[in-house]
Amino acid sequence: MPKGNSNLIEFSNRTVLSCAMSPAPLQLGTLYLVATPIGNLEDITLRAIRTLRECSVIAAEDTRRARLLLKAHNIDRPLLSCHKFSEARRTGQFLDRLENGETLALVSDAGTPVISDPGERIVRAALESGYRVESVPGPCALTAALPASGLPAAEFHFVGFLPHKSGARIRKLEALDAVPGTLCFYESPHRIIKLLNELASIWPESEVVLARELTKKFEEFLRGRPVELLEHYSERKPKGEYVVMVHRPT
Repeated sequence: MPKGNSNLIEFSNRTVLSCAMSPAPLQLGTLYLVATPIGNLEDITLRAIRTLRECSVIAAEDTRRARLLLKAHNIDRPLLSCHKFSEARRTGQFLDRLENGETLALVSDAGTPVISDPGERIVRAALESGYRVESVPGPCALTAALPASGLPAAEFHFVGFLPHKSGARIRKLEALDAVPGTLCFYESPHRIIKLLNELASIWPESEVVLARELTKKFEEFLRGRPVELLEHYSERKPKGEYVVMVHRPT
C-alpha cells in the first residue's frame, strides 16, 4: 500500500517511483531532439511517444518513414521535411515557430538526431537565438552495437562516416592511429569492403566487429581480423547499414 508521498509505492521494503506521477508538460518555444527506433518499432520510450503526440510540429528527415512510426503509435501531428538538403532553408522557419511559442520535435530516419544525421545546424541556431534545446534519449546504433561487440568499451572514439574519396579516407584513418580506445564507424553496404581493405592495410592485426541490421529480424555480429571478414564477404553481398568497431593491438 502507498505510504506518505502518493507518488511513492513500497514493495518489500523498497520504495520506487510510481508511474502515476504526472509528467511535466512540454515547454513552449523548445526544440526537442527525439530518438526513434533504428529497426524494431517497439524500441521507443514513453517520453518520446508523449513528446511526438503533444508537440506542435514534427521536423523529420524522411516524412514517409516518420508517418509509419506515427501510425504505429496512433500519433497525428503535422510533419515538415528536414534533411541535409533542406536544413539550411528550414532553419529560419523553425526559429520563427519557436519564437511563436511552438514546440518543435526533430526526428531523423532512425536513431538519435544529429549523430551522423541532420540537425546540428538547427540546434546551434536555436541555442544561439536563446531557445531551449532538450534531448529525448533513446535508440542509437552506436550504443546498441558497442556493448554487444565484446570489444573494450571503457574508452572509445566515434568517427561516424568516413569521407567518400579514397585519399581523404586514408588520411583520416592514419590520423586516428594516435587516438586511444576502440574506434567506431558507420558505413554503408556499398563501401564496407573498401573499409575492410583499408583496415587490413593500416591495422592488419586489429580485432574488428561488424554489426548490421541492429534490432531487426536478421541482426548480425561478425568478428575477426580485417582479412578474415574480407574472406567472409568474398562470396556474400554486404547488406544493411553497418556499425564497424575496431580494437587495435597496443
